[in-house]
Amino acid sequence: MAVVVNPGLDRSALGLPRTTVRAIIYKWRKHGTVENLPRSGWPTKITPRAQRQLIQEVTKDPTTTSKELQASLASVKVNVHDSIIRKRLGKNGLHGRVPRRKPLLSKKNIKARLSFARKHLDEPQDFLEKTLWTDETQIELFGRSVSHYICRKSNTAFQKKNIIPTVKYGGGSVMVWGCFAASGPGRLAVIIGTMNSAVYQKILKENVRPSVCDLKLKRTWVLQQDNDPKHTSNSTSEWLKKNKMKTLEWPSESPDLNPIEMLWHDLKKVVHARKPSNVAELQQFCKDEWAKIPPQRCNRIIASYQKRLIAVVAAKGGPANYEA
Repeated sequence: MAVVVNPGLDRSALGLPRTTVRAIIYKWRKHGTVENLPRSGWPTKITPRAQRQLIQEVTKDPTTTSKELQASLASVKVNVHDSIIRKRLGKNGLHGRVPRRKPLLSKKNIKARLSFARKHLDEPQDFLEKTLWTDETQIELFGRSVSHYICRKSNTAFQKKNIIPTVKYGGGSVMVWGCFAASGPGRLAVIIGTMNSAVYQKILKENVRPSVCDLKLKRTWVLQQDNDPKHTSNSTSEWLKKNKMKTLEWPSESPDLNPIEMLWHDLKKVVHARKPSNVAELQQFCKDEWAKIPPQRCNRIIASYQKRLIAVVAAKGGPANYEA
């Protein structure tokens, strides 16, 4: 490409200022191009050494804030805004995230979880399919524990359409006990009053065997329950023995090993979507939606349970990163 300048050409005919045309000609003659050239910009204040320091600090302690990192750099005479620190960390794949909440695990808990996962990893699928999985959960009327996001303009945070009304103490809640197997959901019981060993035994008496019958579990079926004191009390243990209910040995602090947690998530989502206006509606919606859970969903969760065990083994007994 060649740039030919006609000395007699009126620059105004190009629709450009004379200085712009002159600059284009100069750029071509000097650089051989009229494209925008790379710009150096302001030199970064974060040196490679300072960057390594940032990465080391957040790797050692992920809870370190950008303000703390800013103070740390200032101590070695590197003064930058905390937003610059966040951008630099982001370029290195370190982003701010909400931490997952998991039960605090002792060494004993971790050892028991790892032992459980290894023991049942090679169990035949038949063993998992004959297990009746159980648990309790609390469901709030207005779902305060559910995260919400809105899209709004600045300075409109308190407009009626941009707020989520709250009610003191969540407006009420219900505690429910439920069970399921690979063949589908079992019964769901609403817990009235304070849950204790006697109430728990009454729930088992009224719901376990009917669920086993409805789900067509084999005669060698096993009851899974966690290690809540109400479940493991002397009176409950005697009741289970008297009623010939064999239980699955369970590691403490292991909700991530109980596949029913995934059904609780499903249940809360659909119940809150129906927007119950009072506790009576909340109870009824819970029962309705639990009964609607497709057997295929239950079967899929149990069919993939070994992957959950593999995740626990990979985590050496720690919290597992797994979703079905």
